[in-house]
Amino acid sequence: MRAALTALADATRELRAGDRERRLVVSMLTSFAARWVTPRIGSFIEAHPQWDLELLSTNLLTDFARDDVDAAIRFGFGKYPGLHAELLLEEIFFPACAPNFNGGNLPKVPADLAKVPLLRSDDELWRPWFDAAGLTEWPEPKRGVLYQDSSNLLQAAIDGQGVALTRRSLAMPEVASGRLVRLFDVDGPSPWQYYFICTPQSLQTERVRAFRDWVFDEAGRFKLLFDRACSAGPQSATDALRVTP
Repeated sequence: MRAALTALADATRELRAGDRERRLVVSMLTSFAARWVTPRIGSFIEAHPQWDLELLSTNLLTDFARDDVDAAIRFGFGKYPGLHAELLLEEIFFPACAPNFNGGNLPKVPADLAKVPLLRSDDELWRPWFDAAGLTEWPEPKRGVLYQDSSNLLQAAIDGQGVALTRRSLAMPEVASGRLVRLFDVDGPSPWQYYFICTPQSLQTERVRAFRDWVFDEAGRFKLLFDRACSAGPQSATDALRVTP
């Protein structure tokens, strides 16, 4: 049985190696893959049918010297020695909840958050947003469920479990669809941003350059729609986000 499994593994590696030039492997956070990339990726696949795209959804850091990955989108500080790194998308945080949360009686001012459950995750810390909202004496919440994945945090808010501090990149489509309501007009700073990462060598390949151009084009479109929604005001934000440039 051991010999059979070894032979199967060897055959799989040989098959994948033979198709390697047709494969494009991109690593990214699970939440970003699910909420931002997946709804958009169809246009890339349609434009480039010659490559077999693999979206590697993982919260583990890619090691380009070890992992079979062409490129990555990382949520971090942007310091990646020896790698090609470009700022892809700046992130901000804001509170959001379901429109029917608390029977539809939603918080009106930031101080009202003292009366409702605040959903937590390791990536979305409330403390910087409290400062931006003038709640400088409020400590970081330490009670309640702690979500390890931002996509699960977002789903908990959609399900009416409380108010979540959400990322713009993940939450705006849900706000546009009406499944979430953005509370207040206060943005919290993010210490992390999204970066497009690859090795200098892989950037020379046609498939990586094509994905790089596509994802930056999508990021530019997303920022344009977000700015349009902000300038439209709260009554027209949903319609603005649904309009393509």
